[in-house]
Amino acid sequence: MGSHADGDGCTAAADDHLLRAGYALGGDDACIATARHHAVAFLDRAHTEHHLPVTARARDLTQLVVSELVTNARKYAPGPVLLELRINAHAVDVVVRDSAPAVPAVRAADPGRIGQHGLEIVKAVAEELLIEREPGGKRITARITLSDDGPAGHVTARRPR
Repeated sequence: MGSHADGDGCTAAADDHLLRAGYALGGDDACIATARHHAVAFLDRAHTEHHLPVTARARDLTQLVVSELVTNARKYAPGPVLLELRINAHAVDVVVRDSAPAVPAVRAADPGRIGQHGLEIVKAVAEELLIEREPGGKRITARITLSDDGPAGHVTARRPR
């Protein structure tokens, strides 16, 4: 895992990102599909405008992570969901903010459990997973590598500063 300019995991210096985009998602169930659409368009733009090597794996995993994180936000937090996508030469960060202050815990794998596998899935496919409480809610950041190398699955939870 590389070092980051500001030293706090998934959050890199602003000039480290070649492209950023933010989206306010509505409160209806269609926002999950809309978020996936935004993610694909964002990756296409990064590939076209910045000639980044976005692999099929990175594209699929980014859509999966966006879907899982937005679904969890819709299910457990009232109000709108904010999605931010950031990309550099090595990875794409999927950032989801919602209004619920409770920090979710990644549960242990349990093949007999029905549902509630979202963060477990994200942890398994992300290089890093950072969960932070913020005033008015929380922020979850998952980093997906652009290469076809597997994830490290590192999770960090932080309290507000």
